Formats: sequence, C-alpha cells, structure tokens
Amino acid sequence: QVQLVESGGGLVQAGGSLRLSCSASGRTFRTYTMGWFRQAPGKERESVAAISWSGGDTYIADSVKGRFSISRDGAKNMVYLQMNGLKPEDTAVYYCAARAGQFVRVAIEDYAYWGQGTQVTVSS
Repeated sequence: QVQLVESGGGLVQAGGSLRLSCSASGRTFRTYTMGWFRQAPGKERESVAAISWSGGDTYIADSVKGRFSISRDGAKNMVYLQMNGLKPEDTAVYYCAARAGQFVRVAIEDYAYWGQGTQVTVSS
C-alpha cells in the first residue's frame, strides 16, 4: 500500500513558478514508478509527467515540455514537479500517482494509488 499527499499548489501569475511535492508512505516506495496528472474543469484527467523507480527514465507531456520537470528523492520518499513559465491553461487540480513496477507509464489505468490533489491556478 502506498499513501500519497500532494502539496505546493496555489495561485500564481502567468510566467511564474511553483514546485509541487508528493509525499509517499510505504517501505516499497523505491520500487514504484511515480506520475503527475492534472484535471482542468470540464476536461479529462491527463498525464503531465512520470518518473521510473530508479529516476533514470522520465516522461514529460508535450504540452509542458521545456517548462516542467519531474524528480524524486528516494531517501525522503518524495516526488516533485517543478513548474516554470506557467500559463493560464495550466490551471487544474494536480494529482500524484504511483504504480508498482519500474517502467514509466502514462495511462491513468496503469496507476493504482492516487493522492487527493492540489489546486494550481494561473492568472493571466
């Protein structure tokens, strides 16, 4: 079992930055691939970024490539999403998710564990 808690969301002006954090419980955290997803009002949940259990393989969605990055700290059981150059279209609830296994996946159904989400609002 893995429990996830996100933090770091908030209101920011366009062009600004935020760093989202995801705290994970569980002794087997290091064997889980981690992902960040987001869901804007009226839209489907979409993958934003993912990182393998080793940290050696990452995925960044085209819509945020060059602006967002994902990292993890195994010693602290933490995953981070650094968001720079934020745009109003980045406004959404951001979710941290975990899946057992070493390979990066981007489909929602591949992730068994989810946090409660943190709101990110970007004003123009």
